Order: sequence, then C-alpha cells, then structure tokens
Amino acid sequence: MEMRERLSAALKTAMKEKDQERLSTLRLINAAIKDREIAMRAEGEGEQTVGDPEVLAIMGKMVKQRQESARAYEEGGRLELAEKELSEISVIEDFLPRQLSEEEVSAAIDAAIAKLGADSIRDMGRVMGELKGQYTGQMDFSRVGPQVKDRLSS
Repeated sequence: MEMRERLSAALKTAMKEKDQERLSTLRLINAAIKDREIAMRAEGEGEQTVGDPEVLAIMGKMVKQRQESARAYEEGGRLELAEKELSEISVIEDFLPRQLSEEEVSAAIDAAIAKLGADSIRDMGRVMGELKGQYTGQMDFSRVGPQVKDRLSS
C-alpha cells in the first residue's frame, strides 16, 4: 500500500475512534506533504505529487524537529510539552520503516562504496545519493555522512 493511502486510512480510523492526539499528528503529516506539493508547483515542477521516498523524508524531518523540541522543552522544565512532542514522534514512527542497526548501516555503506567503486572523498556525493535512494527513512543521514567521509578519506 502506498504511503499516502496508509496515512489516509489511519486518518479515517483515528476519526472514527475519536483519537484526537493521533488525529492531530496525522493532520500535521498531511499538511507537511501538501506544503511540499505546493512548493513543487511554485518551483515549476508541474502538477507532480509527492512520492513515497519524499514522504519518508518529510516524516524523518518531522521526527528530528520533534526530538529537538522535546529536548528543548525538557531543558526548560516544560515536561507536558515534551511529552506531547514524544507522543507525536511515536505516531510518525508508526509509518516509518524500521531503523537500521549500526552494523546494518556499516554494511550498507560498504556495499554502496563497493557498488560505485568509490575511492576518494570526491565520490562522497554519489555514495550518499546511492544510500538515500535505497535507505530513505531507515537511517539518519546526518550520522551516516561522517562515516562515509571517514571510509573514503582513509
């Protein structure tokens, strides 16, 4: 089932069950997707719709934002707001694929480097592009980047 269809079905279920917390988070996800579609039209990319890889990227970004907000709220002593952010993260993560373990990430990096024949830091963009194409939503690319850089520079 396509990601947008899963979101739509979950939204309907949350409405029927009157689960306000889940419903509001699902509406936020849909709003972010619609914002991206509007931005694509404004950029002149036609009447394209956002595909699954981009939806996963949007949701990954939403999780990161909420993690940062929760951390800031906890530091500021606003635990009820931090709790709300963490509950939104759990709803969003229901739709994201399972995160790869450190060993799986390491193996994926090695496989991408071998597949592309990358041997220098100049190939980092190609390696990262390959990883993003295959593992969007399954790994944190802000942590993967330095690992790729280390492997290519040694």
